[in-house]
Amino acid sequence: MIRFVINPGWWRTAFMCTALLVALLGCSSKDVDPDDLPAELVSFKQSLKIKKVWSRGVGSGTEHLRLALRPAEDGVKIYAAAHDGKVAAMDLATGQVIWKTNTKLPLSAGPGTDGRLVVAGSSNGDIIALDATTGEVLWTVAVTSEVLASPVVVPGKVIVRTVNGKLAALDSQSGEQLWSIQQSMPRLSVRGTSEPVVARNMVICGFDNGRVSAFDLSDGGVIWDVLLNPPSGRTSIERLVDINSMVQVAGSDVYAIGYQGSIGAIALESGQLLWTRDMSSDSGLIVDLNNIYVADQRSEIVAMSRGSGRELWRRTDLRNRDVRAPAVFGRSVVVGDDQGYLHWFDIATGDLQARVRAGSKRITSQPLVFNDILYVMTDGGSVYAFTLAPAKKRGR
Repeated sequence: MIRFVINPGWWRTAFMCTALLVALLGCSSKDVDPDDLPAELVSFKQSLKIKKVWSRGVGSGTEHLRLALRPAEDGVKIYAAAHDGKVAAMDLATGQVIWKTNTKLPLSAGPGTDGRLVVAGSSNGDIIALDATTGEVLWTVAVTSEVLASPVVVPGKVIVRTVNGKLAALDSQSGEQLWSIQQSMPRLSVRGTSEPVVARNMVICGFDNGRVSAFDLSDGGVIWDVLLNPPSGRTSIERLVDINSMVQVAGSDVYAIGYQGSIGAIALESGQLLWTRDMSSDSGLIVDLNNIYVADQRSEIVAMSRGSGRELWRRTDLRNRDVRAPAVFGRSVVVGDDQGYLHWFDIATGDLQARVRAGSKRITSQPLVFNDILYVMTDGGSVYAFTLAPAKKRGR
C-alpha cells in the first residue's frame, strides 16, 4: 500500500485523495482486478536451508506508520530502535543485549552509527545521539520535521534528511547545525524519504521532486543536480515522482529509482546521466559487482545489468505483497514481505531457493547483511538473525 503525505494548505489535493479512498473502499470484491490481489505463496522444493540464529525484542512495534527503523552494525554490535523509544545494542553473534535505553521519543528512523555514536530520528522531528558503548544519551536536538530516513554518522558530522525536503549536517559532538539545504517539495508525495549516502566527500540524496543531488560534505555546496524523474500527467497523483529509497553508490556510478518514474545510472564525479529505464519503485534497489536488483512497485523482483539497465530476469511470485528493498546475501537476493516472510532468490537465475518467516508482523525495512548472517527487523519491534544451515554430508 502506498501512503501519501499532503503538504499543508493544499486542500484540493486532500479532497481528491479522500474521494479516491472512499471510492476504493466502496468497491465490492467483484470489482477488484485479480492482478491487484496479493500473490498466494505456493509450495516449492527448497534448495537452501535457512537457520534462525537468534531473535530479540527491542520494544513495542507499530502496524501502520511505515517507519524507517532498520538495524545498523559496527562490526561488533548490532543496534536497533523501536517506535516506543527504546534503543538497544546487541551482540552480533548471539543477540545478547549489551545495553538498552528508553529515549521516550516516538522513534521513526535509524539508528545510524559509526561505532562511537548511535543516532536516531523521531516522528516529532527530534534527533537523538547515544554513546555506542554505554547507551548514555549525549544530546537531543529538534529539526524541522519528521525524520523518515536513517541519520548517517561520519567523522565530525551527522547527516539528517527530513520529510519537508531539508538535508542538514549536524555537529556530531553537540548536535549544532553546520549547514543545510532545502529542496522544493511537490503538493503531494509518497510517505518516506531517501536516506543520504556519503561517498568521496559528497552527500548524495534523492528527493520528492524527482531529483538526485550531490553536495559537498564540508559546507553543503551543490556539486551536481540531476532530474531523474520529470513529472508528467494532469493530476497531483499522476505527477508523483518521489525518490524515496536510498541511492546506491558502486564504483564510479550512482544508481537511483523513483516512484512512477525511472531507474538510472549517474556518474559519481560529474552527475552525468548515463542511462535510464522506465521503472517504478518506492521500495528500493541494491547492487553488486555486475547487477542491480529491484523490488518494483508491484513487488516483482527484477535483476538488471549495471552497465546498461538490461533486464536479466524477473520474478512475479510476490506480486502485491508489499515487498521492500532487497539485500544481497551470498549468492542470493533476499526480500521481506508484509506477512513477515523472507524469500531467497538465486542471484544468477532468479530461481526461488528458500522461504522462512520472521514472526507474523510486516517487514518494512531492507535486510542487513554482515559476514554470513542476515538481520531483519519487523514492525513488531523484534530483530531476527538468520544464516545458511550447513549442507548435510552424503554417506559413502
